[in-house]
Amino acid sequence: MDTSRDTTAVRVRAGAGVDEETLAYARLKIDAVVTRPGLPAVHGEVRIAKSGAHDAAHVWSAVAELRVGNRTVVTHAEDASGHGVVDRLQDRLRSRTDKAAHAWEPARRTTAPPWRAEQPGPSVEDIGEDASGGTVQD
Repeated sequence: MDTSRDTTAVRVRAGAGVDEETLAYARLKIDAVVTRPGLPAVHGEVRIAKSGAHDAAHVWSAVAELRVGNRTVVTHAEDASGHGVVDRLQDRLRSRTDKAAHAWEPARRTTAPPWRAEQPGPSVEDIGEDASGGTVQD
């Protein structure tokens, strides 16, 4: 079963064994992260899967691969329950999209300090020495 649906510009996909309730919960939580005010354009894909091995400690896994502005955000999460893996993924996505959004903000760009301004340094002729340390002769 491969169910897909677009949530804003983020596609949420479910692998085999993922019930509709968990998928709806995931869409709600992912949508809450990617539609926050102040974020640049977000698009990508979230995949949720349930492992067939029931004796494993972390049966559920989720992977998000998103583009936040011009930054790529990749997040992984594992848990023993469907809601748990979605909650973990949401927390990690919120943190990483915040970091990507702050790196994207053009208003956060600083200007170079005056001593770093593009000023040519003194030439060899100005100093009066050549590159080897000797005196320049005319």
